[in-house]
Amino acid sequence: MAKYGEGDKRWIVEDRSDGTNVHNWHWAETDCIEWSRNQLTKLLSNVTVLNGEGNLFVKTKKVEKVDGEAYVNIRKGKIIPGYEISVTVPWEGEAKDSEGKVLMKVDGVVEIPYIADENAGEDPEIRVVVKDDGPVGRTMKDAILNKGKDTILEKVRVYVESMASGGPCKDDKVVPKKEVKKVEEKPAATAAAVSAVVEKKKKKEGFKTISLTEKFSCRAKDMYEILMDDNRWKGFTQSNARISREVGGEISIFDGSVTGSNLELVEGKLIVQKWRFGSWPDGIDSTVKLVLEEPEPGVTVINLTHTDVPEEDRYGNSTVVENTERGWRDLIFHKIRAVFGFGM
Repeated sequence: MAKYGEGDKRWIVEDRSDGTNVHNWHWAETDCIEWSRNQLTKLLSNVTVLNGEGNLFVKTKKVEKVDGEAYVNIRKGKIIPGYEISVTVPWEGEAKDSEGKVLMKVDGVVEIPYIADENAGEDPEIRVVVKDDGPVGRTMKDAILNKGKDTILEKVRVYVESMASGGPCKDDKVVPKKEVKKVEEKPAATAAAVSAVVEKKKKKEGFKTISLTEKFSCRAKDMYEILMDDNRWKGFTQSNARISREVGGEISIFDGSVTGSNLELVEGKLIVQKWRFGSWPDGIDSTVKLVLEEPEPGVTVINLTHTDVPEEDRYGNSTVVENTERGWRDLIFHKIRAVFGFGM
C-alpha cells in the first residue's frame, strides 16, 4: 500500500483557487490515521471479553497503541480505503470460585499486528500475551483465544466496515444524478438484439483484466513444476496449499484464501485455472492464464492474463484489482525469484 501523501501527483488534486472538486471527480485523499485511532480506541476499550465462562472474568482496558497508516481516496464519488494498522490493548482478568470470591488476578495485552484493506474480507490475527505464565494465566489466555476472541473481532469488523463506507469522508461521497433518457420504440427483433448486447455489457461492468509479463532465470518445465506443486507453493508463500495436477481438479492456496480449479494444463507451457478470493461477492470467479515461453535455454518468460477480476469486494472496498496485481508481483513472482534463485 502506498504511504499517505506519496501518490502520483498526476492523480492527486491540487488546490484550486475556488476550492472546488465537483462531485469528487478528481482524486481526493484524506489522512484517516487519527480518526482510526479514535474509532479503534472507542471500539476496543473497556470491552467485556469473558463474563464468567469457566469462572473467568476478563475486560480490556484503554487501548494503549494504534500504529500504522490509514487514508481514504474518493474519485468520481467512489470510495477507495487504504490502511495497515497494528493495535495493542491491555486487559485485566480475575479467576473466581463458585461463590464469586476472587482467587487470582491476571493481566496482559491483546495484540492485533495487522489490520489491512487487502485482507478486509478476513479476520486478522489475534495474539494474547499474559504477564503471569502460571497455570491460571495460561488458562485465561486459552479462554480468551477460544471463547473471547470473537468479541474482539466483532469490534474490528465494525472499523473495517466503517472504512469501506468512507470513514470520516463518507459524507463527501456524492453520486451525480443520472439523466433519464426516453427510449424510442423499436421493432421486436431489433429490440431483442439490443437487449442482448446491453445484457452482455452489463455482465462485464465492474470487472478488470490484469496483464503482466515476467522473466526468470530457469527452464520453463521447472517453473511449471513450482506453480503446480503443493510443497513448493508452501515453501515460497509460507502458507498452506493444495494443488491438483489434473484438469478439473481443485486448488486451494494462501491458507484457503484463494480457491478454484484447473481448466487447462499443458506441461511446461500452459496453466489455465479458475480463481476465486474468499472476500469477493458470492458467485464471482476469475480466470488465470499463465503462458510459459522459453526464448532461450535457461530463460523463461511468463505471460499472465487474469480476467474477470471484480473492482469491489463484498464489503465495498475498491482496491481488489490493485491488491490482486500487487499480490502477483510481490507474493508470487518476487517470492519465486527470492526463494529459488531465479532472478535475472
